[in-house]
Amino acid sequence: MHITLESDYAVRIVYCLAQNGGRLDAASIAEQTGVTLRFSLKILRKLVAGELVKSYKGAGGGYELARDPHEISLYEVIEQVEGPYAISRCLNEEGYDCNRNRQACMECKFVRIYADISEMVRKRLEGISFGDVLEQP
Repeated sequence: MHITLESDYAVRIVYCLAQNGGRLDAASIAEQTGVTLRFSLKILRKLVAGELVKSYKGAGGGYELARDPHEISLYEVIEQVEGPYAISRCLNEEGYDCNRNRQACMECKFVRIYADISEMVRKRLEGISFGDVLEQP
């Protein structure tokens, strides 16, 4: 199991902005993160919509973090790109219809296990800010 490439890139982009500490244009972000300009712009739009990043237009335009890096968690960035994290589709996918034989098991015992694991992952990701990552040796 792994996070999507888009989430990985979003984390790289936010970390790049955190490291820079100021405004960067999209081309510089793309170059520094190794993410194509087109994909960077797509991700930046999502991060701006989620109020994690500010966008500035014009000659001196670019992007910068909307808040201090210590106030932005890994979970916020991943959630902005992917939606709420869940280890299994049955936990949060709208319209998902479990194909298990409900008459045989009456209730799925795995949904509780998956919910507990998903909550542990969410809490761990919420507990790590980009400021924390910047301070790591």
